[in-house]
Amino acid sequence: MVTATSGSATNGTAVLEAPGQVNVPAPIIEFTTFRLEGVSPLICHQWSEKAKKEMLDKQMKKASAGKLAKDPDKDFRESLYEMPDGDGYGFPAIAFKASMVRAGTYLDLKMTFLRGAFHIDGELIRIEGEPTMREDMVRVGMGTADIRYRGQFMPWAVDLPVRYNARAISLEQVANLIVTAGFSVGVGEWRPERDGSYGLWELAS
Repeated sequence: MVTATSGSATNGTAVLEAPGQVNVPAPIIEFTTFRLEGVSPLICHQWSEKAKKEMLDKQMKKASAGKLAKDPDKDFRESLYEMPDGDGYGFPAIAFKASMVRAGTYLDLKMTFLRGAFHIDGELIRIEGEPTMREDMVRVGMGTADIRYRGQFMPWAVDLPVRYNARAISLEQVANLIVTAGFSVGVGEWRPERDGSYGLWELAS
C-alpha cells in the first residue's frame, strides 16, 4: 500500500486534495532453473589481456611494440572464461539473457519489455564439458587474413538459473524463449545471429 496525494488543476493551478491510499501490486518473483544441452559447439572468445592492452595503448597514443609471436596454447587458454573459484569454466550469463531477449522478436514480444521481465542470476554460468582448441582462419581489419585459436565445448550443458516476474511473463513463455533462443539465436562466436550455426542448444526434457 502506498500513500499518495491526488489533485486537480484549475486554470493551470494544481489543487491538492486529501491523501489517499493507492494499491500498487507488487511483482511476483519466481525462480527456476532450466537444463540446456548443446547441439552445436560453443565457441568462447574472451578478451585476452594482450588484446585489452593493445586497445588501451592505442587509445593512449602509445607507440606500438609490433606484433608478438603467436602462442596458440596461450590464446586458447585466454579465450576461456575461468570460474572465480578456479574450478572449471563458464560463459557470461548476460549472453544467455541477450539471446532470449533477441528470441522474443520471433515471438512478437518487445525486447524492451523482456529486458525487465526476467533476469539470469550470476555473472558466469558454469559449463559442463571439457574445452578443446580450435583453429580458424578469419578476416580482420581491411580483409587481412589471420589465424585464431579459441576454446570450444562439445558436448556441453548448463543449468540456467532464471528469475522472472510472474505478473509480466509466465513460466511457459520463459521456457518458449529459451527453446527459441537455442534454435534461432545461440551464444558465443559464429552463432546464427553472426551468420553461423554454433552455440545452439535444446531444452532438456
